[in-house]
Amino acid sequence: MQQIKRGQKSFSLSIKAAKALEELKLGDSIAVNGVCLTVTGYSGASFEADVMPETYQGTTLKTLSSGSPVNLERALRLSDRLGGHLVQGHVDGIGTIINKTVEDIAILYHIEAPPGILKYVVAKGSIAVDGVSLTVVEVDKRSFSVSLIPHTAKLTILGWKREGERVNLETDIIGRYVEKLWLESGVKQEQKKKDIDINYLAENGFI
Repeated sequence: MQQIKRGQKSFSLSIKAAKALEELKLGDSIAVNGVCLTVTGYSGASFEADVMPETYQGTTLKTLSSGSPVNLERALRLSDRLGGHLVQGHVDGIGTIINKTVEDIAILYHIEAPPGILKYVVAKGSIAVDGVSLTVVEVDKRSFSVSLIPHTAKLTILGWKREGERVNLETDIIGRYVEKLWLESGVKQEQKKKDIDINYLAENGFI
């Protein structure tokens, strides 16, 4: 993080980067700690983006300061291989690291999350933590766990995270679509059952 210009409920970021700036254009999307932002300006060594009030309130970007390291990811090209799962950069909520342990070469994090997020988290499924696509190890009523390989720990800020730190969480979009379709289907079926009753039959001359 190079510079932050803060307003009352929003702010602008200036982030120094190298690889993420290749072929960059105004209006492109870049995920910053898992939050999809629009490039509003750039130079040879940095880019700028605005953070709106809703994003300010619902993500950990408000805790950043000058000098803070961040995860950066450019938007996926449709021609690219998909190594992980589909991540939109639309953060669902914030989690808190409640436990960090090292198991041989892996770093295991237990992350506390709100019930509204945990209902979409399944063991062996996918979740984005600060924009990093990870596989869920276990999940319970209060938290879930993920394991970082050395490569991920080295190339992202997750390897430096400590207990008590907060992270941006984005659940798998497929789970939310499945829930919506299932609920709508259930509502329609229930409505059909309610509509065809004794009164309906009487009114339509069946009895």
